[in-house]
Amino acid sequence: MNEELRGIPRRILGLARAALTQANHHAVFMDPGSEHWPLMSVLNTAHAGELFLKAIIATEHPLLIFKDLVTLDDKNADELDLQRLLKRGRTHDFEKLPQVLWATTGLRIPNPECYERLRQARNAIQHFCPPDVRDLSALSLEFIYTILDPLIVGRFGIYAIEHHEDHNVSYDYVVACLLRRELRFSIPHDFAVTEIDLDDEISNASAEYRSWFREALTSIDKADLLKT
Repeated sequence: MNEELRGIPRRILGLARAALTQANHHAVFMDPGSEHWPLMSVLNTAHAGELFLKAIIATEHPLLIFKDLVTLDDKNADELDLQRLLKRGRTHDFEKLPQVLWATTGLRIPNPECYERLRQARNAIQHFCPPDVRDLSALSLEFIYTILDPLIVGRFGIYAIEHHEDHNVSYDYVVACLLRRELRFSIPHDFAVTEIDLDDEISNASAEYRSWFREALTSIDKADLLKT
């Protein structure tokens, strides 16, 4: 195999992290004049999802993300190179990636029902008009933290909360948003917040969610971040 093709997963992963950074930011933050951000969060979330799934598949073999390999051979080239793929290759559609992921890696998409809701919302926004979904930010965050986050932590050691565009603080406000929405998320071993009070953020959460969060912090020896 052409050595340049071996770098395909790394290339995809870099773009996926950038898309996730924008998706998180647009789903969590809101300022005057940025009312379009929830719409953009759906587009960016779908983009991040597509790229991360392709990166996982490509780690098995870079060419598994392409659906038309047999058409790339024009009988003239000695080997398949990156430029030929960029010019003529067609990757699997977003809709089919869960099946391709399972066939190539044995991994199933967590929360497939959410995957389909986001796919439909993305198609409506991108090709027609905003869908009739009351909280698009919630949909984006559900997709990121019930589907992408567990997959990319397990495969690449990438934590979704660490990707955002607020360069003034850490992931504090991302975490606060997830706690208020009672979304479970992967917690890095060096987890720390300085701008929010974790007890305040989960004060109205269900007992089940508070129990999960405490156990998650205990597992990384950070339970002392909670007072109660």
